[in-house]
Amino acid sequence: MKRVLLLLTCCSLLGWSLAPAADDPPPQAAATPDRETLIRDFERSMSGAALKGYFTINGKEQENGLKEETYHLKSVKKLKHGDFWQFEWQYGNAGKTLSLPLEIKWAGDTPVITLTDVLVPGMGKFTARVLFYDGEYAGTWSAADHGGRIFGKVVPETGQK
Repeated sequence: MKRVLLLLTCCSLLGWSLAPAADDPPPQAAATPDRETLIRDFERSMSGAALKGYFTINGKEQENGLKEETYHLKSVKKLKHGDFWQFEWQYGNAGKTLSLPLEIKWAGDTPVITLTDVLVPGMGKFTARVLFYDGEYAGTWSAADHGGRIFGKVVPETGQK
């Protein structure tokens, strides 16, 4: 019992000695670029790029593993009103090109595609939250009867841009 009390006392003292002092200034966050710069950079990085990555299906991760997929982004442009962006994209190499307005919200310097029960022509209704940061993307998606995770890299495509 004495050893347990001694150990707890030592851990408490160590914790107090490592804790920042009340008058220490908080760490400085990096400055976030202005919204116009963020918009311009996002349009440039996404237009003519491909989202190359993987998706999972909830409950079937073990049996199905990761599934590869590619979205070819022909153009991505901010619309004049609200938080909507026009995405012109093709799923895989055989699909037809679709043009779809998608809502993007910003978490600081991070764009997040935000759609809830949006009808994608020929594919059904989808809900998703997909964030983009430093050349990568990750998020969740769902359709009427299934959903999962999505993640990968934003890759500039040869011959575009």
